[in-house]
Amino acid sequence: MAELANATGKRNLMGVTLPTFVLRQRFEQVIDRANERLEAMTHGRYSLRRTDEREGRARRQGLGLVVVDHVPVDTERDPRTLSGGETFLASLAMALGLSDTVTSEAGGIELDSLFIDEGFGSLDSDALDTVMGQLEQLRAGGRCVGVISHVAEMKQRITERVSVRANPDGTSTLTTTS
Repeated sequence: MAELANATGKRNLMGVTLPTFVLRQRFEQVIDRANERLEAMTHGRYSLRRTDEREGRARRQGLGLVVVDHVPVDTERDPRTLSGGETFLASLAMALGLSDTVTSEAGGIELDSLFIDEGFGSLDSDALDTVMGQLEQLRAGGRCVGVISHVAEMKQRITERVSVRANPDGTSTLTTTS
């Protein structure tokens, strides 16, 4: 059993420890759920795929993901080549994918609240519409979605909100709108 857990047995062709193998499998589940969201938000253009490319290199290289750009044909891209708005969509999809994975577990924790801090300013109006649709689906499904943003267009789209304004004396004023 120790050989199995430590990946020292002769049959361990992948050369990974049992905990690493289990984490990879869980990460694949998160990516699958994230792809459902990302494909919806990008109208089928992008999906994510786990890659082993980073395994032999320094661990500071990130999560071992590539972006698959389906337009015009499936092309793998480094996530660093995404625009700011595309990066926001991929990050949001991963966060929602993780939340969906945890929530769907039998006996899992219910993640009823989600807070998104900024990122909306990097989206064009079409992408913003799509993201707001995804967030509305979450809200309709019983989740509380909190958005922190300085984007003026968001004020028009979100009817129930808490606004924080800084006062000249260093204090803040909270106002609620519903």
